[in-house]
Amino acid sequence: MPAAPLTTVPSLPAPPPFRGRIGCDANSGYYAVPRRYRLHLSLSCPRCLRIAITHSLLGLEDALPVVLLPSLPDRPDGGHSALSPLYEASSHRHPGPALAPVLSDTWTGRIVTTHSSHILRDLARCFGDDGSDRPVLHPHGAEEEIEAVERLCDYRINEAAQHAGQADTDAAARHTALGSLLRVLGSLEWRLAAQEFVLGDELTAADVRLWVALVQLDTVHRLHLDAAAVHRIADHPHLWTYARRLAAHPAFGRHLDLDGIARRHHAHCQGLEAAGAAVQILDWAVHIAEGPARQGATRFMEPQYALRLRPPNSA
Repeated sequence: MPAAPLTTVPSLPAPPPFRGRIGCDANSGYYAVPRRYRLHLSLSCPRCLRIAITHSLLGLEDALPVVLLPSLPDRPDGGHSALSPLYEASSHRHPGPALAPVLSDTWTGRIVTTHSSHILRDLARCFGDDGSDRPVLHPHGAEEEIEAVERLCDYRINEAAQHAGQADTDAAARHTALGSLLRVLGSLEWRLAAQEFVLGDELTAADVRLWVALVQLDTVHRLHLDAAAVHRIADHPHLWTYARRLAAHPAFGRHLDLDGIARRHHAHCQGLEAAGAAVQILDWAVHIAEGPARQGATRFMEPQYALRLRPPNSA
């Protein structure tokens, strides 16, 4: 079965305040040295969750220590007090909040970058590409496809789900957003019916991005959708079986802070909960427990609300 094409919309992200890069040698300024750098992550944040998963997949626990931050920032401006000294040392009187993720340099006591996409690529390129048995998250020739999946997750899943559940938007706009979301889920469903991962038979950075988007879709965005919409989202059995399978992978599931995600959402959310809040697509905690030690004895069940396969152009 041929994989359905993935379509995207233009990406216009706001530039992060710090945008340094890790180079491959001593002539590149910030260069890869074991234990020189620190990652500062709050696992309730989807950008930080992607970095934590990538860090574990690449086996960088010894080479690049992680400092875990609370799920909820403790400053009135929405920043983390623990990051304030780094922000102040890196930019005197920094005008914005001290946000995660942060990659810091212990040699200088300053921030290298807060750009999550750059962090993800530099982890794989400069720390993870050592010829070991680590997964190749950015295989040669796949960069454009990985970037397409990133934009798809940002706009066709996350943003579309937000618009579909926005209470102060008219019904026609919500219907259009939901249709866009369902079409892209159908396209992914079609792909995952024929292959194990998004881009083929090997796990890549695209799977990290998609899995976190699916976590957000079920744990955050569905809370503002009606029950009928959530049932239609759940009606993609291959997609949610894929999500459940990755949840059982230790590099994915052990970083999933369900309580922190819920508290972060309720602390920031200004919208109204809808009937979809009662319709959980996956029991993430159960599937995390179905890790490698139990997978051999556990028969994977279809998601509770998955009914049948839809073609990728269904809305």
